[in-house]
Amino acid sequence: MPVSAAAFNPTAAHDGYPRRFIAMMVFVLGTLAATAPLATDLYLPAFPNMAEALGSTEKHIQLTLTSMMVGLAIGQAVIGPLSDRFGRRVPLLIGMGAFTLTALACAVATTADQLIVIRFLQGLSGAAGMVISRAVIRDHFVGDDMTRFTAKMMFITMLAPMLGPIIGAQLIIVAPWPIVFVFMAIMAAMAMGLVWRYLPESLPAERRQAPSGREFALTLGRLVRDPRFIAPTLVVCLNFSMLFTYVSTFSFISQNEMGASAGMYSAVFGIGTLALLVGNQVNMVLIRRVESNGRMVLGLVVAMTGVAWIAGVQLLGVDNLVSVTIGIGVMMFGCGVIFPNAGAAAMSSQRPQVAGTASAFMGSLQMAAGGALPALATLGGVSLTNMTVGIVVYGLGTTTAVLATIRIYRKRPLAAV
Repeated sequence: MPVSAAAFNPTAAHDGYPRRFIAMMVFVLGTLAATAPLATDLYLPAFPNMAEALGSTEKHIQLTLTSMMVGLAIGQAVIGPLSDRFGRRVPLLIGMGAFTLTALACAVATTADQLIVIRFLQGLSGAAGMVISRAVIRDHFVGDDMTRFTAKMMFITMLAPMLGPIIGAQLIIVAPWPIVFVFMAIMAAMAMGLVWRYLPESLPAERRQAPSGREFALTLGRLVRDPRFIAPTLVVCLNFSMLFTYVSTFSFISQNEMGASAGMYSAVFGIGTLALLVGNQVNMVLIRRVESNGRMVLGLVVAMTGVAWIAGVQLLGVDNLVSVTIGIGVMMFGCGVIFPNAGAAAMSSQRPQVAGTASAFMGSLQMAAGGALPALATLGGVSLTNMTVGIVVYGLGTTTAVLATIRIYRKRPLAAV
């Protein structure tokens, strides 16, 4: 039986939300938001094994990741507005149920083409956890409060990409590659249980909107024209593209170019994700000391230092698993500072009544960029050189978007919203 909203009624504490409410929200929403990252990162160590078992190529297996990103983009565009109309819980439960079933379907796929299609469907359903978790946060918080809560939630969210490859590497030691998708299905089912039992509805019926197609198009048009929304959204998209160019290619690069084992790759991946997590937590500490613009600049400087390091070791001919990992760690730390500030700025600029649509639009753009831009960077093949070119280009794009965001928010701060 699900917990009623009254059990966690925010009005129960006049001076703010009860700690029990905050703790449970962080855990449940963090778990939901972690489902898609787990689905992308858990099977990365198995890429070479999958290519061999399915009689496919490295680029073909990489398309299973790209297809899921496309599914996540489209799914968020659909599910976000549905959550504005029907509430948060029902679309979330349906989405997580479908995600569980598609994970099991992946485990029985016999060709890479089948897997590409199923992963697309998995992305469509898995989008529910990502888009609705952001909308629920906006239902309750705004501004620095939203940034603070997001940073707490991301502590859990980032454990998935950090632990995913490590768990995946151990799973493929004891069983063939389909075991990672069985494990994925179990984790998704557990997340669905948490939603059913502990997540109350955060959008009451009287606050829901049922926009027509024309009204939906008008809302999207307004979001695109709103610089306070679109500028930080571009920061999120380009920063994610920089990060995901590394994520989607480094399994092959580390194991095929640098001679790393699946276990070594998962350890390196864990280091990068730990740096992302530490950056996120440092950002949370800085909230009371440094304004949002300053925090984004700090994250940008650190991230671009890491990008410059990766490019530099290649130019100097001293690129190896250790030297490249150092640069990746620095870059990921900076990304961890940028993400929560840019995302909170974009969402805080919008009214709660359109939070689902705004979250969907931002998430769709993010996933579309994360699926298309890394693939574009490796059109010439999956190699360290192509990966580096990609993160340099997208890093420069992030720099431009951050500077534009700062300029816009200095002219029209959130206090004026």
